[in-house]
Order: sequence, then C-alpha cells, then structure tokens
Amino acid sequence: MKLWPPRAGRIYRGSIAKSENMPYGPRAIAVASGKGGVGKTSLSVNLALCLAGMGLKVTLFDADLGLANAEVMLGLTPRFSLYEVLYGDKTIDEIIVPGPLGINVISGGSGCLEMANLDHARRQWLLKMFDRFSAPDDVLIIDNGAGINKNVLGFLAAAEEVIIVITPDPTSLTDAYALIKVLANYKVHSEVYLVVNRAAGRQEAMRTLSKIQAVAGRFLEIKINSLGWIPEDKQVVQAIKRQQPFFTASPSSAASRSVAGMAELLTGGTRSAAAGGGFWSKLMGLFC
Repeated sequence: MKLWPPRAGRIYRGSIAKSENMPYGPRAIAVASGKGGVGKTSLSVNLALCLAGMGLKVTLFDADLGLANAEVMLGLTPRFSLYEVLYGDKTIDEIIVPGPLGINVISGGSGCLEMANLDHARRQWLLKMFDRFSAPDDVLIIDNGAGINKNVLGFLAAAEEVIIVITPDPTSLTDAYALIKVLANYKVHSEVYLVVNRAAGRQEAMRTLSKIQAVAGRFLEIKINSLGWIPEDKQVVQAIKRQQPFFTASPSSAASRSVAGMAELLTGGTRSAAAGGGFWSKLMGLFC
C-alpha cells in the first residue's frame, strides 16, 4: 500500500531532537478534535510510540482531565494521576508511568468531576507543578479533550503545533471547523495539521480534507496542512479491544504505516526560536 499524505503545506528540514541552541524544553504537539469518538486518543498514543521507536524520548500527557483514557489503550493501570497532584501530596514526576517503547505517561485522571472543573487556584497550583517537571524529553504529545472548552484551548495555545483529527462523518467536519474557527478568530495558531481517520480510501480522505481546506480558505485566516490519513482497519479495532496500541500490536498494518508516515513528516522539522518559551511556562501565562 502506498503511503499518503500528499505534500504538506510546510515541509521541515533537520531534526526534532533538541540541540544545545534550543534549551527551552520538549517540542509540544497537541492532538485535538471537534467531537469525541474520532480516534484522537488512538492517534496520540500510536504517534507517541512511533516517535519513541525512532529513538526520541517521548512523554504522553493525557490532558482530557477527568476523562483520561490513554492509559486504557496502552493497557496500563496507573496508581496515581493528576488528581493526587492536586488533591494529594504527589509531584508530576512521582505519577509518571512507564509505557511501551520507553514512553512516559501522565494520566489526567478518570471519573473525577473536580478535574474537569478546576477552579483558578487549583489550575495555578497544577501549572506550577508542571513547571517543575524534570523529564528531559524531546517530544511532548498532549492528548486533549474534545471540543472548545477553556482547558482544551489553553493546551492548544501553549503547544507549538496542533493536529486536529477528523473523520469523513459530516458531524465530525462541522465540529472540527468550529474548533478551527475559534483557533483562527482568536489567533491561537496561524496553521494546523489535519488527519483524516477511518477513511475508506485515499479518494475519500482527499475529499474530506478538501472540504475543510476550501471552507477555511474562504472564511478563515488559518492554513490547513495535511498530515495524512488513516484507513479503516480491522486490526485497529482488534488492538483496541485487547487494550493494545495498533502500532505495537500490528506494526505492518496499514494504520501503523500511515502513522509512521506522519511521524516522518514531523521529524523532518526543526524548531524556531519563535516557537520556544517552553510549553509549561506558556501554559502558565495563559491560565494563571
């Protein structure tokens, strides 16, 4: 199977890894969606594993606070989550769980109403704890919640790059456009990546991408770059049921090869000074 995506709007040169001239922390890549159930967490998990398989030090942060489920997809059962950081005596470093291929996982906690509705004081405390986070990562993958609430927009604004996951379903397109519109109107980012998930084939993926690009190009001042598409794949469904990432369960599957192509595009990139400042410190400036 020939890998797609088509040529993205921005092709990078160099390496994703940090250098001595770039001391400002990991490259933060936020994954988001307009609606739930489109495969956002699946992409976050498998992209993190793919990047780790390329030799990079990666942390996966499940930022869907109160509804975190990335650890479920990884088959992990964290003893502690961010809940214990906010309402207990743990630090960020103490709640990290090691995952497959050497990735680190930070759980946002599940079934905790308080996590989904943090007050100002708790949010400040959490961000201060993150600012002390000591892991020397190359990449930070942020798996956001769906929609356009304050938490989601804060994480997207602080990240260097944003990947929005959609499916060919009309409701997915409508909700994704709403998210992109907010990012454009508030000038959060001048460009985003789009990934079409569960496409029947290249033609459907291209058609879905073109719809978003056409409307955004007409009404919004934001650039929509294609990062690629993931085909409908039975092996993905089977891996999820077994609580295994498809990248490790079926590395030769069409979905795994597609994610590998996305990782190759991303790892062609160097970080500019304008993109620096540190994810956590920028997040503090937005939320505090």
